Amino acid sequence: MPASLLDSLRDGALARAGLLDDDTLRLAVEVLERVSRDRLETLRLGFVDQHGIIRGKSLVAGALASAFRSGVSMTSTLLFKDTSHRTVFPVWSDDIGFGKGVFTGAGDALMVPDPATFRTLPWAPHSAWMLCSIHAPDGGAIPFCSRSQLARAQARLDEAGYGALFGLEQEFHIFRVTDPNLRHSDGGFDERPPDTALLNHGYQYLTEARYDAAEAVLDELRRHAQGLGLPVRSMEIEFGPSQFEFTFEPGPPMAQADVTTFFRTMVRQTCARAGLHATFMCLPQQRDIVPSGWHIHQSLGDAATGRNLFVPGEDDSLSAPAAGWIAGLLEHTMETALLLIPSVNGYKRVRPGMMAPDRIQWARDNKGAMIRALMKPGDSASRIENRLAEPAANPYLAFAAQIHAGLDGIGAGRPPPSPVESPYSAAASPRLPNDLGAAIDAFSGSDFVARHFGADFRHWLDVLKRAEWDRYRLAVSDWEQREYFTLY
Repeated sequence: MPASLLDSLRDGALARAGLLDDDTLRLAVEVLERVSRDRLETLRLGFVDQHGIIRGKSLVAGALASAFRSGVSMTSTLLFKDTSHRTVFPVWSDDIGFGKGVFTGAGDALMVPDPATFRTLPWAPHSAWMLCSIHAPDGGAIPFCSRSQLARAQARLDEAGYGALFGLEQEFHIFRVTDPNLRHSDGGFDERPPDTALLNHGYQYLTEARYDAAEAVLDELRRHAQGLGLPVRSMEIEFGPSQFEFTFEPGPPMAQADVTTFFRTMVRQTCARAGLHATFMCLPQQRDIVPSGWHIHQSLGDAATGRNLFVPGEDDSLSAPAAGWIAGLLEHTMETALLLIPSVNGYKRVRPGMMAPDRIQWARDNKGAMIRALMKPGDSASRIENRLAEPAANPYLAFAAQIHAGLDGIGAGRPPPSPVESPYSAAASPRLPNDLGAAIDAFSGSDFVARHFGADFRHWLDVLKRAEWDRYRLAVSDWEQREYFTLY
């Protein structure tokens, strides 16, 4: 390793501020050597924003060393945009809600690259990805960084002597683009989505013929995912028209959140290059569509031994950690639902008959319940599956919510209620939020959220999501037009 290069990085502002430790700097040197050896041309440095979307800048290869020394500035207003990409905080005032002069005037924030996330892009082999954390311009921590929020939750696990494994099932739709709607009249904030057609008619769940018909597309996605080092386990034909699912081997929470981010972005970019439109929107507006879910498998282990602490007793009784984890998830569901279902659209899946939950409950092995306990005596893969989340969720915030809730449940020592057998008729089970507005209200009044994510984080996300909810409430829908236009 060239000592001069390592010394140069050690002398940089990021290292001096303690944002890159010596092991990370050594890894950064390895990345710089690889960029040179592989003759890469561009580096896409991005952070995961509040909506789980990668935003950032592309650098030429020669600028990467400077990024490791000093970070990369980016406009702080990116942190204050809702899903319409509009800035919804008063950035031109002297206080936007976090103290006088804090993120005012559309000033800068600082992206700090994480060399452990370096990935060469299989579909653009001259280019590579790296994810970044977000800091204040002076290097100080801010509560609006998704990866930092999950890192803090992970620190709670470490302090308690636990290790966690998370596994993913991601459902999504792929359509063929028939018209991209890119005429001059289609520009602006309220963009018109593309016109699309189906790849298949649906309703032939796990049918071999359907897989064979879509194999070329799924092979391309699978090869690119594997080329990125993502632990793909299976590729599946889902129930709905043009609906698919990929599953992944379990891993630590931060690694799995990165997997989610890279996979979603890769799928959308790969499909766009092929004249297709991939969407992780829960319920697209298409005939006979089936909503997509995002199922979060999770287990807790002893950090010292690796022993799975969710394995039940010989009598099939829940272990104390499993009981506490389930109780914590159930107790804090209402106030954290916004982090698992962050969109207006996602709450239209929360109803019976969709193999999705509509109540806060758990069951042994029932896909209608919110928490599905997949545990057997002696089974080292014992785990729970939370079926609440939608595929559009920010994985870092969703995972952090699971960890904080689970640890609180273990700390409280309260057992969960009895498991249900008929999830859609269990009258005693409290209902989930029925729309985004109800979820925002529960979130914004939560002491649990303020305690674990911070009061500024709670205020920040409340403002962002209320702007989205208000735009939805005030828009005249197709239903209203059909219902009232000729009646009155």
